Amino acid sequence: MSGLQSKISLASPEDTRAIAQRLGGYLHAGDVLLFEGDIGAGKTHFARCLIQSLLPEPEDVPSPTFTLVQTYETPDFEIWHADLYRLSSPDEVVELGLTEAFEDAVCLVEWPDRLAELKPEKALTLSLQMTDTRGERELTLRAKDSRWAVVLDKMIHG
Repeated sequence: MSGLQSKISLASPEDTRAIAQRLGGYLHAGDVLLFEGDIGAGKTHFARCLIQSLLPEPEDVPSPTFTLVQTYETPDFEIWHADLYRLSSPDEVVELGLTEAFEDAVCLVEWPDRLAELKPEKALTLSLQMTDTRGERELTLRAKDSRWAVVLDKMIHG
């Protein structure tokens, strides 16, 4: 199968929150989301909005920049939010336990290039890019696994 791709314009942080919440409703254990984009593109904001939409009780969702991984419990699955920016080797990803989490948790991974050959084929890639100085962004969703075809269609068409 060739890859799937959809683009969504995000005019504001509120648009980002709405799309993140919508995507969160389709996730289940074993899903991996890979967040690409420059520093300040909105990767952590999107992940934070998605995580907050899934938590049974409101809680602070800090950036995992210094802790590398933050975990959260939902009624249906565990969420792993990882920021791999400071890693220098895929071996460090294994040491964190992230590759095991790919199987039974929902994993949100910022800076997925650090995964190298460990990048899951079944993942959904979310690329965020600033499009202007007012903070507008373009979200590109890409996947190879057909599991995401229905999700992407619903993300675009509601």
